[in-house]
Amino acid sequence: MSKTKLEYIWLDGYFPTQNMRSKTKVVNDFGGTLEDCPMWSFDGSSTKQAEGGSSDCLLKPVAIFPDPVRKDGFLVMTEVLNADGTPHPSNGRATIDDDDNDFWFGFEQEYFIMDTVTDLPLGFPRGGYPAPQGMYYCSVGGKNTHGRHIVEEHADMCIAAGINFEGINQEVACGQWEFQLFAKGAKKAGDELWVARYMLDRLTEQYGYYIEYHPKPLGKDMDWNGSGMHANFSNSTLRTAGSKDTYEKICEAFRPVVKEHIEVYGEFNDQRLTGLHETASINDFSYGISDRGASIRIPIATVESGWKGWLEDRRPASNGDPYKIAGRIVKTVKSAKV
Repeated sequence: MSKTKLEYIWLDGYFPTQNMRSKTKVVNDFGGTLEDCPMWSFDGSSTKQAEGGSSDCLLKPVAIFPDPVRKDGFLVMTEVLNADGTPHPSNGRATIDDDDNDFWFGFEQEYFIMDTVTDLPLGFPRGGYPAPQGMYYCSVGGKNTHGRHIVEEHADMCIAAGINFEGINQEVACGQWEFQLFAKGAKKAGDELWVARYMLDRLTEQYGYYIEYHPKPLGKDMDWNGSGMHANFSNSTLRTAGSKDTYEKICEAFRPVVKEHIEVYGEFNDQRLTGLHETASINDFSYGISDRGASIRIPIATVESGWKGWLEDRRPASNGDPYKIAGRIVKTVKSAKV
C-alpha cells in the first residue's frame, strides 16, 4: 500500500486581504488526478469563515500539481464551500464567469524579499537605506542583486510543478523581484498564481526570509517603486478584433466601473497608485498605446499586429486576489458594446 501526501491549500476569510492556509491529508494508493482528491473540511472558526457553534467549512479540490519538494506529494488548490455545498462568501474563484476558458491571463507578480531579523528588504542596511533605485532593475552582481538564490529555486519549483511559468527579473527597488505566469482560462490563471505564491512563501521558511506583498512596504512617502501585479488579458474578441474602435470600446467599458475594480485590486493600493513611479492616479482612468503611466496600457505589439492581441491593466496591486481581479475584468470586458 503506497501513501501520498496531499497539501490542501485554501484562502481564509480575512478581509480585504486573504491569507493562504494549508494542511496535509495522507491518502492510500492515490491515483494522481484531481478526481482522486476527496472533499475535505476544516475549522472555519479559526480562519474567520464560520462561527464556533457551526464551524465546518468544506474544501473542494479544483487544481492539482506535483509537489516538487515533498516525496510522494501533491499540491491541491481548493475552493471553500459552506457546509451545504454552496460557495462561501470568501470564495472569489466561484464568481468568475469564464467556464469556456475564452479569457487568457498573464499576471506579473511583484514582491519584496524581506529579512525576518531586520524586517527590511534584502540589501537594505540596518538603520539606513541602500543606493537609490536605478541600478537594481534587471541587474547582475552582488552589489545590486539580492536574493537570486531564492528566485531561481522558486522558478525551478514552479516549472517542476507544471505551472506555466514564463519568466523572472529583479525589479526597480532593492530586494524587489517579479515572476510572470500565463494561463488560458481565468480560473486556471488564479489557481496557478496562488500555488506559485504558496511555493514561494513556503520556500522562504528555509532561509529566515518572508515575502512582502504589500504594494508600498517602504511607506507611501518613500521615493521607491511599489509592487503591482499587472494583469495582461485577452478574449477571442481582443485576439481577433483587427479594429482600433473595438479596443477603444472595451477600454471605455472600464471607465464607469473604476470604483468596482479598485475595490478588488488590493489593499493599500492608494499608496501605490499616485501618478508617480509608472502608475496612474487612483482617482483617474486612462488608456494609451505603450503608456506605462496609464491605467490600461495597449501594448505596441497589439497595434503592430493589426489590433489583434491583448490589454494590460496596470492597476492591480501585488497583494490582490487574482481570482477577484480576473473575475472583475471578465465582467467588464463582457459588458462592452462591441
